[in-house]
This record gives sequence, C-alpha cells and structure tokens, in this order.
Amino acid sequence: MDALILARIQFALTIGFHFLFPAMTLGTTLVILISETLHLVKKDDVYRKITDFLARLLGLIFVIGAVSGIVMEFSFGTNWSQYSRTVGDIFGPILAAEGVIAFFLEAAFVGVLIFGRKRVSPGVYWIAALLVFLGGHFSAFWIIVANSWMQTPAGYEINAAGKVVLSSFFDAVFNPSTVARFLHTVLATWITGAVMVSGIAGYYVVKGLHGETARTMLKLGIILFAVTPLLQLGAAHSHAIQVIDMQPVKAAAMEGHFQTTRGADVYVLGYVDEANEKTYGLSIPGGLSFLYNFDFNSEIKGLRSVPKEEWPPVNLVFQSYHIMVALGGIFIGLGLLGAWLLWTGKIYTAKWYLWLLPFLIPLPHLAHETGWITAEVGRQPWIIYGLMKTAAATSVVVTAGQLIFSLVMFTLVYLLLFVMFVLLLVRIIKQGPAAS
Repeated sequence: MDALILARIQFALTIGFHFLFPAMTLGTTLVILISETLHLVKKDDVYRKITDFLARLLGLIFVIGAVSGIVMEFSFGTNWSQYSRTVGDIFGPILAAEGVIAFFLEAAFVGVLIFGRKRVSPGVYWIAALLVFLGGHFSAFWIIVANSWMQTPAGYEINAAGKVVLSSFFDAVFNPSTVARFLHTVLATWITGAVMVSGIAGYYVVKGLHGETARTMLKLGIILFAVTPLLQLGAAHSHAIQVIDMQPVKAAAMEGHFQTTRGADVYVLGYVDEANEKTYGLSIPGGLSFLYNFDFNSEIKGLRSVPKEEWPPVNLVFQSYHIMVALGGIFIGLGLLGAWLLWTGKIYTAKWYLWLLPFLIPLPHLAHETGWITAEVGRQPWIIYGLMKTAAATSVVVTAGQLIFSLVMFTLVYLLLFVMFVLLLVRIIKQGPAAS
C-alpha cells in the first residue's frame, strides 16, 4: 500500500474520531443554554439540576474532542505538507481565527460551567453558558470555513511561484458553500444533542429514576428532537442545490448519474456498477430534477461531463449519501412521533418508545460520518476542488512504513480513549442529575 493511500486512511481515522465529539459538544451546549435560561427565568431547581448534569457530560466530551482535534490540525503539516506550503497563506489565518477567537473562549468558560455554580452569580453563570455555546459554534464556523474553502475556493490568487495567496479574506471566509454547509452541520449537531438528551432521559423515565428532573429533561429533548430534523430538511435541501451548482461531479456521484440528462431520477436506494457505468435501484422518475428547482425537466450534469480520472469512488459516495438521507428520514419520523406522544400526554407511559430512545443515540453519529464521507470522498481526486489534486498534496518525505506505524499507534490510542470515554460517560449517566 502506497504512502498516499495510507495518509488518506490515517487522516480519515483522525478526523472521523474527532468529529464524534464536536457533534456532541454543540448539541449539548444548546440544551445547557436552554435549561439554564429557564432556570434563570423560572427559578426552578429542576432546570439547575439538568444544567449541572449536562455540564459534567460536556466537560468529558470537550476534553476528548480537544485532544483529538490537536492531532488533526498537526496532520496538515505532517501528512499534507505540500498542501500546507501551497495554501498556508489562506489556511493559516482561518485556523488561527478558530483557535484565538473561538476555541479559547469556549475552553475558558467550560470551567465556569463545571466548577463555578457556587462561585459566581446566577447571571454570570448564564453568561458562561451563553459564551460556551457561542464559542463552540464560532469554532465550528471557522472549521467549516476552512473545509468549505477546499470545496469551493474563493478570494485567492496564484502567484508566480505557484503558491495560492489570499486576495480577499471576506470572499475566502464567505465562499459559495460556507453558509449552507455551516447551517447543515450545526443543525446535525443539534439533532445529536437532542437525541442524546432524549435517550438518557428516556432511560431514566422508564426506570423510574430522578423523578421530575428526568421528565423535564425528556420534554426538552423531545421538543428539540421534533424541531431540529425539520429545520435540517430545509438546510439540507439548500446545501444539495449548492452542491449541484458548484460541484456537479460530486452531485452526480451522490445519485449515481453517469449521463447528463433532463428529468433525472432520485434514488431511494440502490447500487452503482461503476465498471459498466450503470445504477440499479428504486428511484423516483424526475425526482432529482424536481428537487433541484421544482422543474421535472431541469438538466442535471452526469459523471461523463468530466474525464473518468476526475470521478470520485462513485458507489462509496452514493451509499454514504443515501445512508445519511435515510437516517434523516428516521429522525423526522421518530421526532414527530415523540412530539405527538408529548402533546397527548402519553410520552411518560409509552415504554416501547422510551426504551427505543437510548438505542437511537449512535445514529446521529452515523449520519455525521456518512455525511462527511459524502463531502470529502465526493470531491476526490481534488483536495482543493478544481485547483489542487490530493496526490499532489502529500508529504513526500513521510514513508509508507512511518505511516503504518503511526496509523497502528493512533488506532490503539483512539481505541483506548474511546473505551475510557464510554466508561466515564456511563458512570456520569449512572450518577445522574441527583449527583449535581
């Protein structure tokens, strides 16, 4: 196995592991901000217990996320040094903004949430909850900016030495895909938080633990679980239109379309035979064209519009995308069902639904990972879409043997971290809000 493939696998492992934790962080900070706001307004101790319980969870999630994130950022210099040399003038300021403006803001006030309940006034504590929420989302924004620039580069020039230099910071930050991708990603993390809180609270309620605190936490979780997937439906549709417009080859791979055509089908499920350039499965005739601009006859570009060497691994992109979409449909259905049970007062006695909720907790993470695969594998062979190929971005001095060694070490370390995370998470959940 050559160094390029190994570098890709190692980076995929690093970012795939890291992505688990920001997804939980942003969703958890949303629920903390809501519960602490209700506590400040209503002076109800139940909401304080919910906040304090979730703050303990957040502390654990934040630590693992920070550690794995540092490794990810160093990988740009170790595994992708040619990329860093070429676009460092653009990528450097964006990552610096993430660290200075966002990460340190979040990190500083997480400590107040965990240790400051009895040391600061209620108003100051609420401000800390707000700043942790904002810091986390600002951090996500700058990371999305960096990745979106790689998807739809803007605000740059290429100098005589072939280096990509910044010509407009504003245009680079608000490149054509930044806003759509940021909304799509943030709403996905809110779904993650809603499902996690609902799952934990559902377990408490069905087991008869923590009384009114568990019931209130379940109510908060279910309301968010009902609302966020619906908001995501609109954000995801807008993002899909942006992909069709700006990255038509990726869009063609997502739906397995080889030929540019009008009235393109949308696949519910299927399989792509890349060798024979055919897609089999259950589809809705003209569905993709209609979803694009509400015209069944609109044109959708196919993979054959570019040379075959510029195609991504089509079936992998197709399957990843459809798993993500299917999970989105599941979240909409189960979230609305939960809202109906809550509205009718049956949520606390619907044991089958309460038992189901904890088993849903991993599913948003699966949606995140498959969505990430769709986005990143879908833009291959480009590391910067249309500008720089991944094969030209690697560190030429890093050998395959070194990559294998570090890949094995990373796998073992991440496995240890994940086991420790799960054990500590279970311990905090067993202690519950009563320990707050």
